Amino acid sequence: MLKPVADGVTLIEQRPPNPNAYLVEGVLIDSATRIGRRRLLAALRGTCLNAHVLTHVHPPTQGASRAVAEAFGICVSCGAGDLEALRRGDARPWQPRHFLNDLQKALLAGPGVPEAHELVEGDLVGGFEVLHAPGHSPGHLAFWRADDKVLVIGDVLNNASVWTGQKGLREPPAVFTADPALNRKSAHRLARLGAETVLFSHGPPLQDGGQLAEFVGRWAE
Repeated sequence: MLKPVADGVTLIEQRPPNPNAYLVEGVLIDSATRIGRRRLLAALRGTCLNAHVLTHVHPPTQGASRAVAEAFGICVSCGAGDLEALRRGDARPWQPRHFLNDLQKALLAGPGVPEAHELVEGDLVGGFEVLHAPGHSPGHLAFWRADDKVLVIGDVLNNASVWTGQKGLREPPAVFTADPALNRKSAHRLARLGAETVLFSHGPPLQDGGQLAEFVGRWAE
């Protein structure tokens, strides 16, 4: 369940619909669904956590965040555009109107985190620079470590289908995405970084950033 994927970065592999989560220098990036919180907390047992941050606020990544915050006595932070959703525990105001988003809210979303903090571009989290990468959600963030070119991309792109688990690069489902066109712009920006290791919320790590650039290059900017 715990797997080193880059220097000082550990992947916490979880059962779908729970996404990947990552540990880096005492920081947990993303969590799990509400129903996945016990497995996540068991995986974190014995870990010294000092912060919890989210690439974006969506039931799979946010559902266990309050449980983590309470278990470790730490704060939770996200991008400004997602802050209200995190505090309320409801991302539906910025999502497309669809029964699947209502279903995720009912089954997978966790309670709100009223004391949540805001992250902005340029902040440093566990040695990673915060980048604003909106589109999938209004406040979606990516985390970039230029020294060894490691990129945590969240759901800007997936490296496996959220429906079937089939591996491979793809866009996140439009039904869950606030602004697909803006998300493509964020993907272009992140592809230009020249990452060598790309870490996703859904799917295995990608150790060839050239594949990312090739995939994104299919779309006009």
